[in-house]
Amino acid sequence: MSRILVIDDDPAITELVSINLEMAGYTTAQAEDGIKGQALALQMQPDLIMLDLMLPKVDGLTVCQRLRRDERTANIPVLMLTALGQTQDKVDGFNAGADDYLTKPFEVEEMLARVKALLRRSERTSPVAKHSEILSYGPLTLVPERFEAIWFEKTIKLTHLEFELLHCLLQRHGQTVPPSDILKEVWGYDPDDDIETIRVHVRHLRTKLEPDPRKPRYIKTVYGAGYCLELNTDN
Repeated sequence: MSRILVIDDDPAITELVSINLEMAGYTTAQAEDGIKGQALALQMQPDLIMLDLMLPKVDGLTVCQRLRRDERTANIPVLMLTALGQTQDKVDGFNAGADDYLTKPFEVEEMLARVKALLRRSERTSPVAKHSEILSYGPLTLVPERFEAIWFEKTIKLTHLEFELLHCLLQRHGQTVPPSDILKEVWGYDPDDDIETIRVHVRHLRTKLEPDPRKPRYIKTVYGAGYCLELNTDN
């Protein structure tokens, strides 16, 4: 049974979320500020953290950054749950290390779908998971057990999402992968307007793999069509 930590200072939201999660078969714990939330995350090691951005004492972005820096919580999926819904707010959340972003007010069904997708992806990318697909081509080798890439003989540490995104592109190296396919394969759902989600994580990958992220040679944007992993090192 998956354990979910809800960090939110709004008692009504916390109750709504917790009751519906428990009705869906999950166990929950709650914290009403950033300090208690971070402490409880370290203590209970939940399977998923639902984190509000606007928290007392320590804001959600800072909490997320701290959780990502601590090896005990670095790989726990984080679902941002907030009333801040502008594109830049989402970018800030993803840059802080969030895995997904749900804007208040939200439908309970959508919340449960996001939770299920995150937990399913987390299980799929666990160290014991085995990928039967392509894991090596040209200068790139993926190491699922450690969420690493061997890139031109150099070891690159990846986040879960970066690993899954790179794995998705590697399966069709040299081909353009549409955003809808990436969202479905990496995030496990098909939202209508979350293209910015992909852009942020592509940008993160480029900073790790590209000699000049501003002029990408390997992870290319095909405008209006998607992204292409081009591993022809003669280019």
